[in-house]
Amino acid sequence: MKSFELNNKQLIPAVGFGTFLIPNNGPTYDAVLAALKAGYRHIDTAAGYMNESDVGKAIKDSGIDRSEIYITSKLWLQDYGYENAKKGIETSLRLLDVDYIDLYLLHQPYGDYLGAWKALEEAVQEGKIRSIGISNVTVNLWNKFKDGMTIMPVVNQVEFNPFTQQKELRKVMDEHQIRLEAWYPLGHGNKDLLENEIISQLAQKYHKNAGQIILRWIYQEGVISLPKSTNPKRMKGNIDIFDFELTEDEMKAIQSLDTGKGTHNPDDLSNETRLMGLKIHD
Repeated sequence: MKSFELNNKQLIPAVGFGTFLIPNNGPTYDAVLAALKAGYRHIDTAAGYMNESDVGKAIKDSGIDRSEIYITSKLWLQDYGYENAKKGIETSLRLLDVDYIDLYLLHQPYGDYLGAWKALEEAVQEGKIRSIGISNVTVNLWNKFKDGMTIMPVVNQVEFNPFTQQKELRKVMDEHQIRLEAWYPLGHGNKDLLENEIISQLAQKYHKNAGQIILRWIYQEGVISLPKSTNPKRMKGNIDIFDFELTEDEMKAIQSLDTGKGTHNPDDLSNETRLMGLKIHD
């Protein structure tokens, strides 16, 4: 597996396995075990996914040394604020059954964001977390929060694919060497994306499928991707992207597909109201 260097000089696997919407108590356990068997070494979960315990069990039962597996998790909104975040971090460590988490993110950019960030920074100093990052942060939200941060985020996990390229956000993140990390890298199965003529022609040329062309493009853009599938064949295919290289013209052709829009707008205040009301535990 290829890796990228983060702004704190640590390495992160370029492609990770996403576990969003995979249920706990069995399905996530089976999927993570299969992903690790397929060659993934980066597993992405979150307190809000409510499947951290299955991720931890699968990693333990895989027989692979913990040091070889990169674990990302995220703090949910109800655990924001300094004191709550300290408890939330401990909960994630307990459910994952690990001594440290490689990367821990603030999942949504609302509520007492900076209080939670302070707790994440302290956890880094204590060795409980190796790297910290942000998620769903737009340019406007970044400008709102950045001055309260002592440690710079290493990643911003956002919606990213050929139709949603986050060009303005990337410029701002690049100023701080904050790497983008893609959720919905395949457009959540968007037929228009997967059957796009440019991508289909490249798939035929390189004897790959559309998803592999997209994931290769994302890799060459320097963005971390988190494809999700519970199908073992697709799991393997999603990391079989390192035996070919898109040309500069082909990269530009895919860049031309950007619509400048996504399925989620974190600047929409209705999202804040809705998400703040979602509780993952009592």
